[in-house]
Amino acid sequence: MREETCKACHGNGMLSDDEGWQYQCSVCHGSGIVEEEKTVRVMEVDENNRLLD
Repeated sequence: MREETCKACHGNGMLSDDEGWQYQCSVCHGSGIVEEEKTVRVMEVDENNRLLD
């Protein structure tokens, strides 16, 4: 199994939206590292690129 730094959050485990709200990275789940075997779930976003529940 190979591990890589998460490209979505650049290894820090957190993402932020355009308003500065921070949230845990949905790709690596806050660890900053992505294992090769993990799958990524595609999320729906609104026009401001905010995740929809």
